[in-house]
Amino acid sequence: QVQVVEAGGGLVQPGGSLRLSCLASGFPLDFYAIGWFRQAPGKEREGVSCIRTSDGSAHYVDSVKGRFTISRDNAKNTVYLQMNSLKPEDPAVYHCATWEAAGKHVCSGDGTLGYWGQGTQVSVSS
Repeated sequence: QVQVVEAGGGLVQPGGSLRLSCLASGFPLDFYAIGWFRQAPGKEREGVSCIRTSDGSAHYVDSVKGRFTISRDNAKNTVYLQMNSLKPEDPAVYHCATWEAAGKHVCSGDGTLGYWGQGTQVSVSS
């Protein structure tokens, strides 16, 4: 049974931190990448970060580089996204997902997704 369940979202002040987690299991492990995309109201899906399966490399959209860190615990079937220095432009629903193929970039929003969860809301406000 496919399971993709995110947790850890919430409301923080600008400059604050959140750690998202994603329990992902029940599907073949031959996906291209696993990670996170976000979608804010009225905006297109944006790939945030992912880990490419072939070499284990981590990839980030430019706007989060240096602030977000993705990691994966294979023994727990869990992917994490540590988000520091959150900014007013970061709020969105963050979804954990697998990519079957890259788009313009390794885990860009125009890539081919495989499985994804319902998402967890991240809000940033003072």
